[in-house]
Order: sequence, then C-alpha cells, then structure tokens
Amino acid sequence: MLNTKPLVIVLQGMAPRSLPLRPTSRRTPRKFFCLLLLIFVPACIFGLYTDHRKVTYFFRPLWDKPPAPFIQLPHYYAENVSMDHLCRLHGWSLRATPRRIFDAIIFSNELDLLDIRWHELYPYVTKFVIIESNTTFTGIPKPLYFASNRNRFAFAEEKIIHYAFPGRTLRRGSHANPFKLERKQRVAMNALLQYAGISYGDVVIMSDADEIPSSQTLKLLQWCDGIPSKMHLELKHYMYSFEFPVDYSSWRATAQIYSPNTKYQHSRQTDDMLSDAGWHCSFCFRHIDDFVFKMTAYSHADRVRRRDFLDYRRIQRLICQGDDLFDMLPEEYTFKDLIKKMGSIPKSASAVHLPAYLIKNADKFRFLLPGGCIR
Repeated sequence: MLNTKPLVIVLQGMAPRSLPLRPTSRRTPRKFFCLLLLIFVPACIFGLYTDHRKVTYFFRPLWDKPPAPFIQLPHYYAENVSMDHLCRLHGWSLRATPRRIFDAIIFSNELDLLDIRWHELYPYVTKFVIIESNTTFTGIPKPLYFASNRNRFAFAEEKIIHYAFPGRTLRRGSHANPFKLERKQRVAMNALLQYAGISYGDVVIMSDADEIPSSQTLKLLQWCDGIPSKMHLELKHYMYSFEFPVDYSSWRATAQIYSPNTKYQHSRQTDDMLSDAGWHCSFCFRHIDDFVFKMTAYSHADRVRRRDFLDYRRIQRLICQGDDLFDMLPEEYTFKDLIKKMGSIPKSASAVHLPAYLIKNADKFRFLLPGGCIR
C-alpha cells in the first residue's frame, strides 16, 4: 500500500495558484463588424444601382408626405328608391329637368373597357367626347384603335364626337417627357368639348377610359340640384380584372359643372369626393400583347427596367397571381400601409356590384371576371 501522506503535505504547502485564463481577443467584435460592413455596404450599393426604385419606394414614408385628405361625400343608392328621395339624402334637391352630361376621355387601346363604359353610361350621356392619337405618350407610332373599330360602337354613333390628335413621333432613346405629350391631348379636349356643343351648367366627366363612373353616379349628376361645382369620383380600384380588387385609392376622375373657368385635367382640383362612384380597372386587357403595348406606351413606361418584363409567359403568370408587372412596391405613405399591401393582390370570387353590361355579357368578357385570368 502506497503512502500518500507526503504528497498531501506537499499539495497543502503549495501556494494557491489560479489557472491561467484563455486569452480573449478584443478585436473579434471589431473584425466581425468590419466583415459585416464589407458585405452590407456593397450589397446596398448594388441594390440601389439595380433596383433603386424599389428601395426608394420602401423608404417613401421617410421622404414623402401624403396629400391632404379629401372630404368624403356619402353616396346613397338602392334599387326602387325615387330620385327625389336620393337627392334629399345627399342634401340636394330634385331638378325639374335633367342636366346634360358630356363624357370626355383620352383613349389609347382599351376597346373592351370602352364598350363596357359606354353601355353603362349611354342612357344618361348627351355626348361621348373621345380623343385618340396616332402616337403613344412615349412617341411610338400606333394605330387609331377606336377609328378602326368604330362599327363596334354603332349603338352610340349619334352621340360620338371623335378627334384624331396628330401625335409626335420620337426617336428611340429620346428623353422627351411623356407627361408633356399627354398634357397636349388634354388641352386639345377643351376645344373639342366646345365643338361638341357643351354649355355652361352642363356636367363634364373628366377621366381615363378605364375609370368608369357608375350609372347611379350619373343619375345624381343628372337629376340633383346643389351638387358641388367640382367633385372627384372615388372609384374602386381593380388590377388586371374584377377578380383582383385593390382598394378605393382611385380619385383622379372628376365631375364638374361646366363654366368659363373649366379646364380639362386629370389631377386634383378640389377637396370634395363622392364616395364609391364607380370602377377603375387598370391593365384590364383581353390579350397579352395589349399589356405589352401599354407597358411601353403610357407615361410610366420608364418602369419597364428590364427586357424580360415584356416576356409573355411572365406577364401571364403575374396576371393570374395578382403580382405587380413592374416588380414595384406599393405607393404608400406609411410603413403600415406599405407592408399591408406588399405581395400578391388577394383574389375575390365576387362579381356583385359591377357594370350591368359586363354581367349581361359574361361569356364575352370572361377574362374580366373571377376565374378568367388566362389570356
């Protein structure tokens, strides 16, 4: 048996020594931080270079302010309710005779929506005033789509005032402002309205072809005294078809009582806005080539940042998914609203409260209804 006592004495006699700690480097966090910067900064620069618009829109709540809110005018309507009662509900009174209404639009290639629009408004409109050009807002030559399809609108022929605006062809790569070319057509509408026979006290509707007021709205404009001299029309906004409702953000359409100071515009002109006054169906086309045409033709054609944006298969896929054709973020002024609207537009199975002519001719316009996304 071994004697371990001396060993114990030796251990007890030894001075206590602390075990050496593993050396730690204070440079580790700094190196890690530098590594992150080396990765993050170039990634941000590359992102800004390749997709600066998306980055800009994401931070829009920081650099932009929302416009002043509109004064929402309630809109009352139900079937089998007299116009006298409806006018009084709005705080207005019933006229002895109906006003004349002039529907004035700038037209590009929205033939199906124009068909639906004019059938919806025909009983209430005195004249349909329409301008189309032989070039797009971006200076690309184009056919006169309405003129070459005028027979389709024979039902309204006696009410149509049409003018072919002589456009301006631009060289490829031109930096001309498309909004200036658009503005020239809107200025031309002032003279065309006078040619159409509009008089002071008549109502003029100023909107694009895809911004369609409802028949209920036109009845109010036609029969009620006391309506504002100018008011915007709040339209329910849809994308690609009536299967994809977005929101009620469409406000540019207006109804005005014509006066010496009336100018045809597509911008904010008053604070008053009639609620739930119709429909705005953006990019609601029958054929994929119509999508491609508009993407390259309208005033926001600079959103086509890559050639593959115009790929037919890509466009078809995005239409059925309810995704953005231009791979853009929503144009919102708060992070809450921006995040809420990010991603695909939710589908709706409802086809209620839509233009009557659309529902009566559902087979003809199947591509505009729920389940009809295939072009």
